[in-house]
Amino acid sequence: MQTHLSWHIDLSLDESGPETGAVAQLRLPNATEMSARGHSKRHPDDPVQTLVGEELATARALNDLAHQLLRKAAQEIEQKTHAPARPHL
Repeated sequence: MQTHLSWHIDLSLDESGPETGAVAQLRLPNATEMSARGHSKRHPDDPVQTLVGEELATARALNDLAHQLLRKAAQEIEQKTHAPARPHL
């Protein structure tokens, strides 16, 4: 039996001068909601490259979200197995 699932992540970016913030929000099929933030700040000597700041802030938000999902999965495994779980990327 093959199952196809789609999870959607909403990503919001805010830029203010040299700083960019990203918020990644995920709603799981069981209605659990998770949110993570990322941030980047351009050094004053660096050229303006808006996309680079957006990429860094987004990567950091998604990395945080990935770690939250790993912790959640570990907790769920431990609840069922009653043994320590150490999932990793």
